[in-house]
Amino acid sequence: MTKSMADERRSQLEQYLQNVTLDSNITNSDVFIGFFRKLQQDTFKIETQRASLDVYFADGSNIRLDIQTSDTAERILEVTSYKMGLSRELIGYFSLFFIQDHSDGALSVVKKVAEFELPYVSLQSMKELHCKLGIRKWYMDPSLDTLLMDCRASINLLYIQAIQEIERNWVKPTEREMQELEFLQKTADKVKFLELVRELQFYGYIRLDPCICDYPEAGCSADIYVGNNEINCCIKLPTNQTKEVSFKINRLRCWQVTFLGAEKDGEEETLELRFEYRDSDKWQWIIFYTKQAFLLSSCLKKIISEQMMKASKESQEMEVKMPESTKNNKKPSSQQKQVVHSSFISGRRFLFQPNEEDYVFEKIREEDL
Repeated sequence: MTKSMADERRSQLEQYLQNVTLDSNITNSDVFIGFFRKLQQDTFKIETQRASLDVYFADGSNIRLDIQTSDTAERILEVTSYKMGLSRELIGYFSLFFIQDHSDGALSVVKKVAEFELPYVSLQSMKELHCKLGIRKWYMDPSLDTLLMDCRASINLLYIQAIQEIERNWVKPTEREMQELEFLQKTADKVKFLELVRELQFYGYIRLDPCICDYPEAGCSADIYVGNNEINCCIKLPTNQTKEVSFKINRLRCWQVTFLGAEKDGEEETLELRFEYRDSDKWQWIIFYTKQAFLLSSCLKKIISEQMMKASKESQEMEVKMPESTKNNKKPSSQQKQVVHSSFISGRRFLFQPNEEDYVFEKIREEDL
């Protein structure tokens, strides 16, 4: 191989590994989990043995678990939920994340931990970043909060995370709203507190660290919030002017994460996420240079997944309401159901469509390999 051929092949393998992990049938298989468990342990030379692992909450408290170094994130999340008293059917609304504490007191959500990942091993490889393992809610639609209001443990998790995000100015209440929230916090009325906070700007969004983007021109810095079916960016132009831009998810055709493999301008910007976006009937690629590229990618997939599940549920409800004779005559085929989501899925490399369980995954074709 020439160098260019090797680079191209490396890029294609990288895309393949990213794509294959999106199919839950694969990631839940014993073969896949066993392969990645061995890969992670061999890479960092960590044998299977007993160890302690701390899982942190948004208020800084933590639970210490006795684990095996080979335990997956899925297993550790189950144990954490059991220790907290979180109802088993609500586990899927939460996930483990790697959280980074900065010397200036700032905090970053680095990435969502994949279910097949070994958190103990990953933390050993991230020591220089001063990361810790945290549990946070994992859905992008704030209205789903209402499904968690019958469990004390889930209410407490949502409540302390909401307080953290307000304190760090990730959620932006008005002065009047802040006074109401402070009163509800003093009276420890967590349910009403969460009802009010759901109305605030950027609640339910995930905030990324400031990063560099090439929109509307190269070299712009951006504060990114992703949620509510959009990527909201406060962009600082080279002229020091600021511009707020909302990239709507239903105008986004495809995206990809790339490992750059080299520092950018002396900084550790080694990842980029680029997406193809329709702006004024014209398609263009927009690039973010951010260490949280995988987190942003996970958020986009989660938003689309929730949209598809919501559309599927509404379709089923409409079908139930239809007269029996009409249902028999007009029952949609699986192909017709997929067309509903075609606004998301017309990319070449990354083709998103729901499977039977309404999960989102990327379709891999032979020529892409």
